[in-house]
Parts: sequence; C-alpha cells; structure tokens
Amino acid sequence: MKIELRKNCAYSLLVPTSMGIRLAPLNGQPVHSSELFTMQATSAESNVVSISSYLGLPVKLLTAFVKDSPISQFIKNSLASRHITYEGKEVAQGGPWGFRHQFNIADSGYGSRGPRVTNDRAGEVGRTLSAKDFDLEKIFVKEGVQIVHLSGLIGALSPETSAFCLELARTAKRNGTRISFDLNYRASFWKGREKELCAIFTEIASVSDILVGNEEDFQLCLGIEGPEAGGKDIAGKIQGFKGMISNVKKAFPAALVFATTLRQVINTNSHMWGAIMLEGDKWHVVEPREITVLDRIGGGDGYVGGMLYAILKGWEPEQWIQFGWACGALATTFLTDYAQPADEEQIWSIWEGNARVKR
Repeated sequence: MKIELRKNCAYSLLVPTSMGIRLAPLNGQPVHSSELFTMQATSAESNVVSISSYLGLPVKLLTAFVKDSPISQFIKNSLASRHITYEGKEVAQGGPWGFRHQFNIADSGYGSRGPRVTNDRAGEVGRTLSAKDFDLEKIFVKEGVQIVHLSGLIGALSPETSAFCLELARTAKRNGTRISFDLNYRASFWKGREKELCAIFTEIASVSDILVGNEEDFQLCLGIEGPEAGGKDIAGKIQGFKGMISNVKKAFPAALVFATTLRQVINTNSHMWGAIMLEGDKWHVVEPREITVLDRIGGGDGYVGGMLYAILKGWEPEQWIQFGWACGALATTFLTDYAQPADEEQIWSIWEGNARVKR
C-alpha cells in the first residue's frame, strides 16, 4: 500500500510543540549527586522531525517563545543547527513569576539503576499555543504540508493547545495533508479533563491516517477495550498488541497505519527492542532484538520519526517499520534525546546489525 501525499509542498513534515530545556548529569550520574550538567533544547515532537531534518527533508515547527529570553535564543540556535524551520509568537515574560520554557531534568540511569526524569512545567509558555497565532491558510494552502504530526503531549497540555491541535487536524484534513497522531497519554495532563480530552482525541483520531500508541494510550485516550492478556512472553505480548490494534482499527477504520513499539528492559543499558505495524490489512512485526542503550529517552520518538521519513520517501511498507525501528535504536545511542543520523546508510546498517567500522 502506498500513502498518497500532496505534491510540491514547502514542508514534508509539520509539528506543533512546546520547546524546553533538558538538563542531564555528566557520565550517567544521578541528579541528586551531580554538580555538572549538559543542557540541550528538547521536545518530543522536535525529536520526531529531527530524523527528517538531518536527512534533508524540509520540516517546520510551530511553537511559542519567551520574548528576550536567553533560553529562547538557545532553543532557536539549536533548532537552526538541526535544520528545522520554526515559527512562534514571542510572549512577554511578565515578570519573574511569568512565562518560561519547560525544564526536563533527566537522570539517564546506568546498569541496575533505572532512569529518573523530573518535569518542571510551571509557567510553560507552550501552554499558550493557539491557532490565532499562525496563518494556517498560508502554511497549509499556499506553502503546503505533506504530513502534520500531532502528539498527545501537546494535545493535552492546556485547553488552548487542545483547541490548537484540533484546528490543525481539521485544517490538514480540508487541504489533503496527511495526519499522524501519537497519543502519548500522560495521567497528570488528563486529570480533571478526561471527558473533554477524550472527545478531542477521538475527533483527531477519526481523521488521522497514522495512529501510534501503546495499550494504555488506546484504552485511556480513546476508550478502546483491550484484548485478553496475551501472556508475559514476547510472543504473547505481540498477540496482545495485535488484538488491541485490531480493536482500534474497528473504531477508526479511516486510518491507514497503526503502530507501536515493544520494549523489554534487561537493564538500563540493554533492552529488547521491537515494533508492530498494521498497514491496511497486513501485519509487519519486528521481533524484539537486543540493543545497547546509552540513554533510552527519545527512542520512541526516533521510531515514529523514522517511520514518517520512510513514508515521505515513498518506500515500501515493510521498510517503514524497519527504518523506524533502526532510528529508535539509533536515538538510544545519543546523549541528546533526539537522533542525529549522518545518512540513510548509517540507519540501514543498524537494521542489518552491521556495527563494523566504516572507513
């Protein structure tokens, strides 16, 4: 099956996001015992588009910035270095208790010590994202977008961002732009807004072409009944996920692709990594294979980013899941939470299990 995409578009991929800062201790140390940290600009959605941006496709990011903030400038510099075009309203800080960019403080873990991540989102400027801050007619009609990727993290961040994602989905649908939706359920975001968000997520899912999520995402975001437990072994889990995705397809028959990842943690630095994708009526499964992990954060984003890149390139469906799996594996070898592929060959070498030196 081929997914027909709009032609002659300015952007291959568009995402709304709330950019922030990630602080991580050096050398895999815990946060509470560290004095030296690295700082990077981050968001799950920018992680996704980085696969395409590093591999040469034009991508655009819609966000919000704190006006005259050095952190904002740091983020803009980072996005530019990643070949990501961005657009965002400059929001006045409004004093020391006003707006700022989110902070993600991450202990990557090591060996038997698991990762611990703390999110500090108080005063987050990305919560103000609104359709009125962007010329959607210009972006979707005059410039053109092939795929818009929406994340449940942005969809549930605030009432404003929920309405923004819904408007993006509606605008994309009207203009022939394909829609990718990664549900990304977060209980703390949904608290007190369950009925409202379920209705919004259901509408977005109903117009989406690509749906990504795990068992919890589909059940808690969309109210889809899960299948009977498939067992604790890998084969059982795969059958369980297949049952879940089959139920999702019955509820959202317009979607063309359904996908999820499989992960079994042996220890912090060694995972069994796999994936499942339903394309039309055909199943594609990557049986979990062992990968060595430097930092697990961003692996799922890399998978989605790789899958979307393969779709944008017009490759065969079996290559979508293969390239996505390998991009997710690649992301876990970086200290940044986004992959920075050198070229397609590097990613295919990971898929082939070829880690030999290239001279």
